[in-house]
Amino acid sequence: MPCLRACVVPAAAALLATLPGAATAAARTASEGSVTAEELLAEVRHCTRISDGLYRSDESAPAGIPVCGTRDAVFWTADMDIDCDGQYSANCNEDTDPNFQPQTAFTQSDGAYLDSDQLPFVVVPMASEVWDYSSSGIRGGSVAAVIHGDRVLYGVVGDIGPSEIIGEASYAAAERLGIAPGPEGGGTDSEVTYIVFRDSQVSPIESHQAAVALGDRLAREFVGHREQSGEWDEDED
Repeated sequence: MPCLRACVVPAAAALLATLPGAATAAARTASEGSVTAEELLAEVRHCTRISDGLYRSDESAPAGIPVCGTRDAVFWTADMDIDCDGQYSANCNEDTDPNFQPQTAFTQSDGAYLDSDQLPFVVVPMASEVWDYSSSGIRGGSVAAVIHGDRVLYGVVGDIGPSEIIGEASYAAAERLGIAPGPEGGGTDSEVTYIVFRDSQVSPIESHQAAVALGDRLAREFVGHREQSGEWDEDED
């Protein structure tokens, strides 16, 4: 009996791969590393809150987002707004983003500001009475796993945002997760989970390959220690 669907799908996939840019586009939206979104989300299902208060997803939204912690990581689930600050590019500049700023809180190894168009990174809130990221072992270059749907992306902590708002990542991070990356009208209101590994450091900060390698190793360790999730108090650090 001739194959129908079973043969058409591989053939279509092979044809798509020959189109200009198709393989690159597919790679940019593929899940990274060896740990699945399901495995990571299982570790952050329960929240031991380490923030003294709650964050907003946007200026007009009510405060309702806690920062949670385990011995190995801090995490939160929010929306995703787009950070297009840092180096000028075709996608991130004063014309594409009315709130564009030509700097990021953290810099590359050569002293230049980060390239939000090319480098996947997440934004942490400015230190405040609600939460001070540095007290949790988080700093510029700390590695983060970002989960949206069934996709996992590894990046770094690359910028600092408003003290009362949480849920933001770079243009490149959104693009790789299949989220509309434009600073105007981009981002998503659907759930995105951000996991930042304590006392980690990607070097150089601008190397996405280094972030994936370190992030995947820490994620494998993270999912292998379920007994720690939700059982740790910030005061014990």
